[in-house]
Amino acid sequence: MSDARIRQLGFLLKDVSRRYTRRFEERAQRLGLTLPQCRVLIHLESDPGVSQKRLAELAELDPMTLVRILDRMEADGWVQRRFDPADRRAHTLWLTPAAATVREKIWRLIGATRAEMLQGLSAEERTALVGLLERVHANLHALPPLPEDSAEHEERADE
Repeated sequence: MSDARIRQLGFLLKDVSRRYTRRFEERAQRLGLTLPQCRVLIHLESDPGVSQKRLAELAELDPMTLVRILDRMEADGWVQRRFDPADRRAHTLWLTPAAATVREKIWRLIGATRAEMLQGLSAEERTALVGLLERVHANLHALPPLPEDSAEHEERADE
């Protein structure tokens, strides 16, 4: 692969993510759902009883935005807030049976969007792509935080 293509890798990854997300959002809007709502429902499916604070982190949402989303979902009968037995000031979050149909629709949207994205790739190529991205993800996840003076050091390295 040429140096120019490697240099553009970060931009390519960001653009792929942006386009995939936009396509998913187009589908979700047809069902009257937003991406943050979908994130919340999917995270609650895999982590029932999670705290509001932790769910905001997982869904990458501002806590106040999450409160508004949860208020609407609670009114729609999809989510139930319960007092946390360890901290009566905090709530744990639980999906209701009424949310099952919505979650099924979200998983179908995810599948349809993924199928479009991977169109033209063989099963082996799909497996390889996911495996490589998992390795890149693991590399990034394992990195320690940069020291405070790292920007100054990197500027000197460019000289």
